[in-house]
Amino acid sequence: MTLKVEKKDIKIIECKTFFKRLMGFMFKRKAIDYGLLFDKCSSIHTFFMFQKIDVILLDKDNNIIKTYESLKPNRIILPKKGVKKVLELPLNTIIDIKENKINIKE
Repeated sequence: MTLKVEKKDIKIIECKTFFKRLMGFMFKRKAIDYGLLFDKCSSIHTFFMFQKIDVILLDKDNNIIKTYESLKPNRIILPKKGVKKVLELPLNTIIDIKENKINIKE
């Protein structure tokens, strides 16, 4: 899957297994250059992360409910009404997102 942001494509990995959902970006020390999609998810944490990330909370139709720019490690995003998916992205990605809907292509 890819997410097109301005003129660049960001690879998106769908976290379907328990282990992938559990680990996410935890313990990643190298620069993150891809995103993670958590379906059927409405909250996340950034414990054990070593860098900031951008986060987008989406509804079932990929409409943006809320965004978090430069979310620091050791934070919690509590569940929000209507959120069905969470997209974790590299730092400074959502600065370029101007629409209210995300287009993720297979």
